[in-house]
Amino acid sequence: MKKETLKKLLALGCATMMTLSMMGCSSSKGEEAPPQNPANTTEDAESQEETSTANGTGEVYKIAVVKQMDHASLDEIANAVIAELDAIAADKGVTIEHELYSGQNDQTTLKQIGDQAIVDNVDAIIPIATLAAQVMTVCAEDSQTPVIFAAISDPAAAELTGIDYVTGTSDALNTAFIFDMMLAQNPDVANVGLLYSLSEPNSVTPIADAKAYLDDKGISYTEQTAATNDEVISAASALIAEGVDAIFTPTDNVIMSAELAIYEDLAAAGIPHYTGADSFVRNGAFTTCGVNYTDLGTKTADLAYSAITEGMADMDDYYLTEGGIITVNTETASALSIDYSVFSDMGEVVEVTTTED
Repeated sequence: MKKETLKKLLALGCATMMTLSMMGCSSSKGEEAPPQNPANTTEDAESQEETSTANGTGEVYKIAVVKQMDHASLDEIANAVIAELDAIAADKGVTIEHELYSGQNDQTTLKQIGDQAIVDNVDAIIPIATLAAQVMTVCAEDSQTPVIFAAISDPAAAELTGIDYVTGTSDALNTAFIFDMMLAQNPDVANVGLLYSLSEPNSVTPIADAKAYLDDKGISYTEQTAATNDEVISAASALIAEGVDAIFTPTDNVIMSAELAIYEDLAAAGIPHYTGADSFVRNGAFTTCGVNYTDLGTKTADLAYSAITEGMADMDDYYLTEGGIITVNTETASALSIDYSVFSDMGEVVEVTTTED
């Protein structure tokens, strides 16, 4: 059964994830346990319950929102989930009590959060990113508490499909389109660096798609993998030494956490970094094309409310959220001396600058 395979996968990955937990990202250093006073809760529950009793059904629902780690994209999704839950509560005349947790990219911490959510008898869990979704799925197996994941690039590869109490949203990459962008910007690309983590299920399918695309075009590629911040820095240095013309990274949380440590060296070497999420770009990568994470978070919250109030019998395994937004870091483009106006004919272009979030 998939759940048994998933349990084995999580057990085998524990040592790796404990290493990753030492990495974290710049906003989460020094945190060792799930917060005792979670941030971003709803407004005072008693006041909200009085309002719902007066204006609606008076029903009270409890939802745990669990980020795998802290970084820009996952934060954006979590904020959108919470905003939509509050909007649903106001519209439906119900109370939705929500608590937001970060697992700090650590499997043990995520397990503690998930187990506590089940003890607290929550009505649903919304995990954001793949490891969080896998852990919450195992935690909720006995209780069959609805798990509505967000931003899983490949739910099937992560073994999150075909489970009665699990559904959610996918931010699957259009890998071919990102490579189309790469060649539109530089038709003379001859060697592409593939930078990713072997521990991220999100990277499996996009990397396979990338290799197929490059093989079809007769373009060579050089792979470098990493599991920690230091390894990411070393891998990026190796690709610079190799003289690659561009680098591609999927929606890989491990590489994302180290983007601030590598983007200046890549730009100085004249190597544009094409990535799987706008969080990379806001942390210095050159560009991406992907989903609107605010829309994805909103859709996920809607699914969670439907799962609680209507059940999950008629829901699909997951819901694909369409992409199409091209995000460009204008500071990095300037450092690379790249004219990105070619992208304006390919889709909506959003310009950002580097922020350390």
